[in-house]
Amino acid sequence: MAYQKTEQYDLQSTEGLTNHYTQILTLLGEDASREGLLKTPERVAKAMQYLVQGYQMDAKAILDSARFHEEVSEMIIVKDIELYSMCEHHMLPFFGKAHIAYIPNGVITGLSKIARVVDVYARRLQVQERLTTQILEAIKSSLNPLGVAVVVEAQHLCMMMRGVQKQNSLTTTSAFDGEFENQTTRSEFLKLISKSLG
Repeated sequence: MAYQKTEQYDLQSTEGLTNHYTQILTLLGEDASREGLLKTPERVAKAMQYLVQGYQMDAKAILDSARFHEEVSEMIIVKDIELYSMCEHHMLPFFGKAHIAYIPNGVITGLSKIARVVDVYARRLQVQERLTTQILEAIKSSLNPLGVAVVVEAQHLCMMMRGVQKQNSLTTTSAFDGEFENQTTRSEFLKLISKSLG
């Protein structure tokens, strides 16, 4: 029995993207009909749809799917959330980690939902600065917490592979709201995400 992989992609989008990527290969000086590249345009068409699937996701719906009433008012942190995104300027990947905290105001959400919110916005054409604030705003508007903090650390291939070609550069962005605008609370959060508790 032949190997078959089952994946779901929009047929019209896949077809259109495949045609465009075939043309791109030709414009780059390649022979799109050679064996190694025969299926490349379709593969890239499907890969791009996967990499930007965040456009079809709803952060509020994800957070609302696991809302629980709890009288908890201590800081909840989910740190080291892996993220992979695409720079909207060069369409090259950037990747790293997000650290997120919120202080509940009578409502909590499932911990995995916090990580899923990162994917909602990371799986789009992005800039790291906007990604950071979008994550914060989604949690703030859905959970109405006493405070939210988001720190994103990432490496950008647009800086590593081209342009300045700085392989060891790391970009850090942050956004704070509510109780995290208080220096003591913010310092506690930053201290907790910067050390290993294990």
